[in-house]
Amino acid sequence: MDILIKPSSIYGNLIAPSSKSEMQRVVAAALLAKGESVITNPSFCEDSKVALKVSEKLGAKISIEKNRVIITGGLIHTSSELHFGESALALRMFAPIAGLTGKECILNGSKSLLKRPIELISESLSNFGIECFSTNNRLPISIKGKLKGNSAKIDGKISSQVLTGLLMALPCVSENSTIFVEQLNSKPYIKLTLAVFNRFGIEIESDSKLSRFKIKGNQKYIPQNYNIEGDWSNMSFMMVAAAIGGFVSIKGLNASSYQSDIQILKALESTEANIEWKNNVLEVSKNKLKEFEFDATDCPDLFPPLVALAAYCKGTSKIKGVSRLTHKESNRGMALKEEFAKLGIQIEIFDDLMLIVGGVVCGGSVDSHHDHRMAMALAIAALGANNEVIIQNAECVSKSYPDFFNDLKQLKQF
Repeated sequence: MDILIKPSSIYGNLIAPSSKSEMQRVVAAALLAKGESVITNPSFCEDSKVALKVSEKLGAKISIEKNRVIITGGLIHTSSELHFGESALALRMFAPIAGLTGKECILNGSKSLLKRPIELISESLSNFGIECFSTNNRLPISIKGKLKGNSAKIDGKISSQVLTGLLMALPCVSENSTIFVEQLNSKPYIKLTLAVFNRFGIEIESDSKLSRFKIKGNQKYIPQNYNIEGDWSNMSFMMVAAAIGGFVSIKGLNASSYQSDIQILKALESTEANIEWKNNVLEVSKNKLKEFEFDATDCPDLFPPLVALAAYCKGTSKIKGVSRLTHKESNRGMALKEEFAKLGIQIEIFDDLMLIVGGVVCGGSVDSHHDHRMAMALAIAALGANNEVIIQNAECVSKSYPDFFNDLKQLKQF
């Protein structure tokens, strides 16, 4: 599907869509809790649907209503294959949980997920009693054996999501465990993980640097009523849109959220965009934008909206953390450079640093690379362009924000 974006100012109000990151964690926790959990304000993007389907395959009974999901937990191995679509979080989180059943299982996916290396999953699971078999370090992966407690090191540089899965599954085994983490990135998401587990009655001891975790075995998840907060990742695009071309007020965001992408506020503040909280409603509006420097190592999903923002900032903006972009839905660093060049914006990459030269954004035809965050970034950048922009393969936004283009259309002022 191609989408045509005409230059436009924006003005209006939005309710933040539900956080898919929190939703997937809560779904998995509800699976492990024997009894009925109720999730209100649920996310139904493609990644969240994957988490629900995988939970059903692993034994949960799920009833979906208009604005709530009822999950009756109970881990039972009911399928020899689990399919994760394009959701890397679901794959990395549910792989250790599947290992709790002691049954052989094939983990598979589609499209971009088939291109992502799975070495981190295999190495981490093997430390805790699971044998893993794959070809060329790619999906599908076959797992065999039963998860058991151990003391082991894992690498957190590429992703924290395997750690999330281990922290979720290991309290359910009989033995105690200790995990030592080297070079952990995305620390806020581990804090989110621990907060969700704590709500479900799980206690995990960690040091202040999140480099060591002590997990007691034989713990029990307790069913909960859980309300999902708004998604900072998705709303970062709308905040940038407002900073570029108008005004938006957003309800439903948690100002104290553990989501990494709440850091968008610091980036916007450094450009001198107008930001204000009024009665728990966030307001962002246009101002003269200056170049900025930002470290996105712990929040790499902010790269696409920050590149769109930098395109409208005077001078050269610098974003650190490019190494976190290689194994996303696309190679986002190179994809951003390639597609924004088509819009007249120069981007250079030096090791872990991206430099974006602000200037005039031109019209033209660009490609999402089948990457939801690329599609949204290009759409936002198009708002202040000097001509129309056509975005190819824009349907990929359904992965995280199915209503993105509808919400953007609601805000546009022609």
